[in-house]
Amino acid sequence: MATQPHLLVDDGDLTDRVLVPGDPGRVDRIADHCDDSETIAQNREYKVVNATYEGQELTICSTGIGCPSAAIAVEELANVGVETIIRVGTTGALQSGIEIGDMVVATGAAKAEGTTKRYEDVSYPAVPDYDVLSALVDSAEANDEDVQVGPVVSDDAYYAETDEHVADWEEAGLLAVEMEAAAIFSLARRRGLRAGAICTVDGNLVEGTQKGTDTEDDELPEKAKNNVGRAIDISLEAVTDL
Repeated sequence: MATQPHLLVDDGDLTDRVLVPGDPGRVDRIADHCDDSETIAQNREYKVVNATYEGQELTICSTGIGCPSAAIAVEELANVGVETIIRVGTTGALQSGIEIGDMVVATGAAKAEGTTKRYEDVSYPAVPDYDVLSALVDSAEANDEDVQVGPVVSDDAYYAETDEHVADWEEAGLLAVEMEAAAIFSLARRRGLRAGAICTVDGNLVEGTQKGTDTEDDELPEKAKNNVGRAIDISLEAVTDL
């Protein structure tokens, strides 16, 4: 098999379990939680690292922002033998009372994006694998961490999330909005992979606190940055138990 054109990896380069943050910089942060790590490739928004956590081998690969780049990552990871993918990201809350720094484990993702529509009808579900979902919730409980568990929405247009969109999502009972889960879940299902997602809340759109509104130089509020680390620990323990 030829080298994958975007991830720049070959069959056998990676492990069968992968954590996928959006931000390439977060690849290094996840690697810092591991026992050791080695950079395998870096190209555009994609950084790929192999690591070991508590004796278990795993891979970390960034997806960049949005469903198009996430779909490329899933396709190419599947091509080189990956079997399990867990998104470790950030998200904006859509329900009152969900606070910055809270963690959301997605039970499904509404398809408010265009990528999956090129693969399948919008009525087909974008849902995580049950075992991965359960492993994330069990890992959180084992670490005495509270997580919000429920559906999210994946949206393409970060700066076009109007008050009307937010009100509709809130009324539908969606917990949060992010930009990659629908593609990751849908493509994983189509490629026969297991997938799940845990995201740390970086703002609450219903309450008017969005990413960047209460920070000066940093992308994330301090509490969200701290709890991203806790979400990383949850995802590492979950992926090594699968």
